[in-house]
Amino acid sequence: MKKISRKTFLIIAVMLLFFSGYGQSANATDQSLFHQFQELATTDEKMAFFFNEEDLYRENSTYDWLELITINLNAAIKNDDQDDIKRFQLMQARIFYDLGDYDKSLAITKELMEQIEDLDIYLSSKLLDLMDDNYGQLTMYPEQIDIREKKREMGIMESVAFYDIYSNLGMYRKAMDDYIANVKKNIEEDDFFGQADYYNHLGNFLRLDGSTPTALSYYKKAKGYIDVYLESVTRRKSEKMLADSDLLKGVIEGNIGKCHVDLKQYEEAIPFLESGIKKIKENSDRAYSSEITENSLAISECYLQLKNYEKATDYLSDNLQTSTTENLLKKNRLLSLYYELTQDYKNSSHYLRREIRIRDSISENESQLRQQQLSTVMMQNLKYSQDMVAEQKLALEKQRTENLEKDKRNSLVLISLLFTLLGFAGLVYAYLKSIKNQRLIAEQKYIIENSLVEKDSLLKEIHHRVKNNLQMVSSLLSLQTKNTRSKAAIEALEEGKSRVKAMALIHQKLYQNEDLSVIEMQSYIESLINSVQSVYKKGGHNINITVDAEGVELDIDRAIPFGLMLNELVSNSFKYAFPHGDENGKIYIHIRKTGEQEGYFEYADNGVGLPEDSEERANTSMGIRLMNRLANQLQTTLNIDRHAEDGVRYWFNFK
Repeated sequence: MKKISRKTFLIIAVMLLFFSGYGQSANATDQSLFHQFQELATTDEKMAFFFNEEDLYRENSTYDWLELITINLNAAIKNDDQDDIKRFQLMQARIFYDLGDYDKSLAITKELMEQIEDLDIYLSSKLLDLMDDNYGQLTMYPEQIDIREKKREMGIMESVAFYDIYSNLGMYRKAMDDYIANVKKNIEEDDFFGQADYYNHLGNFLRLDGSTPTALSYYKKAKGYIDVYLESVTRRKSEKMLADSDLLKGVIEGNIGKCHVDLKQYEEAIPFLESGIKKIKENSDRAYSSEITENSLAISECYLQLKNYEKATDYLSDNLQTSTTENLLKKNRLLSLYYELTQDYKNSSHYLRREIRIRDSISENESQLRQQQLSTVMMQNLKYSQDMVAEQKLALEKQRTENLEKDKRNSLVLISLLFTLLGFAGLVYAYLKSIKNQRLIAEQKYIIENSLVEKDSLLKEIHHRVKNNLQMVSSLLSLQTKNTRSKAAIEALEEGKSRVKAMALIHQKLYQNEDLSVIEMQSYIESLINSVQSVYKKGGHNINITVDAEGVELDIDRAIPFGLMLNELVSNSFKYAFPHGDENGKIYIHIRKTGEQEGYFEYADNGVGLPEDSEERANTSMGIRLMNRLANQLQTTLNIDRHAEDGVRYWFNFK
């Protein structure tokens, strides 16, 4: 009887624990993450929840979280609670990073970085991780290396790895060597998931380096490991572990498919690519959208090569997101190939020109990337040189000790050995002094080069911020346009927005250009015309526009008046020159050098021309008055041919 009662008691106790635990978990899961966060008592609990919870934006958007964190931050500022302010600022910076506003996120973290000595190790760790991510997204690799060195100094990281930076710089073999050195030692032999991820990374480096057959063998090895991991019944796996495993398998299968495409094995590639897309969509969030895009483009290429155009266009749709420049280039190339194969040569030429334009834009930035590469490699070489100097010093000290011991044992040759040691000491002193001088020269050179790079970066950042501010003004004008009913006011706001865009484009071209002092006018004018066309959606798209400004470069003092003047002229042509349709419309823009310090500008269209009372209107028209003032800034006079047989013509000479 006693045994039965004890057994019954144990059963009842277990059941009570089960139902109480079930009730607690049900209550926890009933609430969204957004509400769970708000109910936490302390800021430390909120911060741990914010950074450790997976899929934070599952129920509520990033903007909802940004609003909530901003409310908490304002409350902390009102209470002058400095610790809470820092924690909520870090959460705010993380949300800006998730929104893709890396500049704003970096600005907040830089401000917190100045107070890092006052932060606890957990807050410092999250701050440095976020700065590392921001610098990586902004391709500021020297700063990213400094952050990782800071992590090592503070004990947050035991060793520093740079394989992701080398990969971003296109140094794939060096990236693979660094990845093997830092990751291989941390993977256990029975960690099949880790082995699969490891060989998938090795395959990525080799595929990007052009060694496709070798990369394919590594991807197949990775697939073997992940299959073993999924089929294994000896280890229990949570739902998240299974989802992560299926996601990794999808990524690996997609990579295998891309290798088959590179090897022109199109029929073998399609099943892997389709399976990869399906698994990634089922098990991932937006973080893997680029993988889906790459696989979709690869499938489209397969079907194009196999002459199945209907299937190709299913994957090569306008809904396909191209978040990277490489994916955008490939999409344009495939669209051009599709239209060429279907004998639509006009559209084929359009997408081919778009690809060439993007590639030209990329080539303008290659020199900047080269500077970053040199800067990064130089830092590594400097560290290596310092280690070598330290080793040489130790070797010299050891040699000196051995010589002293020999002197003690051999008293007969004391005098000769003494002279030898003095001579040797002189050589050592000269050698050390030479090494010291070389180090000083190297350090000074490094400081000077870093200063120049920093100044260029700051200047580009200034132009970038000016461009962003002008875009903000343009957005404000757009908002005002939506809230305005007066047609005249709307037209005036649209014209103002177009002028602001013309100035913003100047600053955009400056920070994209290697030479920050001049602007290449051919590409600027083409970009300006595209910008004006986007404003006048119902007109201007069928006009044949010829731009002849190849090789002409102007400084910002002349480029801005030119841009505003062209904005007015093109806008007027789109609005007034072709009232009966623009199918046969033509615009000709010509800028050339006529001497070392002189130039010539001409603008013409074949529209209806100026009205008979245009001279009287010139006194009241803001556009004409603006162009005359801009011409005065260029120290010239705007000439207008009012009696042209076909359309209108403007020209002037300038210095």
